[in-house]
Amino acid sequence: MFNGPYTQKSDFAAYLATAQASTDPLFYVICDASSGKAMGYANYLRIEPAMGVIEVGNIAMSPLLQKTRIATEAIYLMMAHVFDDLGYRRFEWKCDTLNGPSKKAARRFGFTYDGMFPQAVIYKGRNRDTAWFSIIDKDWAEIKAGYETWLDPANFDADGVQKAPLVTREV
Repeated sequence: MFNGPYTQKSDFAAYLATAQASTDPLFYVICDASSGKAMGYANYLRIEPAMGVIEVGNIAMSPLLQKTRIATEAIYLMMAHVFDDLGYRRFEWKCDTLNGPSKKAARRFGFTYDGMFPQAVIYKGRNRDTAWFSIIDKDWAEIKAGYETWLDPANFDADGVQKAPLVTREV
């Protein structure tokens, strides 16, 4: 990520104040609906309505959110808004090629690997090669069906453990 890490709570609070005022990137807090507790955030960025392209990024998930139903549902809701409400044609996910967990998450969430852009940016004092992933509108119906099957309450036992994994594309 381009920001952080933060050693002082006040520095993080200042960053969040700036994020709250931004319209591109447009930040969303991911909360536990039952408690209202903030567990992470994500944003839309590179918002290009005329081109029908938008990116999800700056995803920060606390350990309470990582690998949970809430995290998966949050990404799904962001996708559904992009395709179903806004009518966009391309939803992108980009990350540092060294960020294995982010690349794994992108694939799990249904994004297709588009390629690597060498020396795409400089951040934190080094060149960053960027891995690009996307979902395009023609694939959304299949991906959406996979999410809806996975998110169905019948897919979870009494302890909230999934019975079947998320499958966003037929292999």
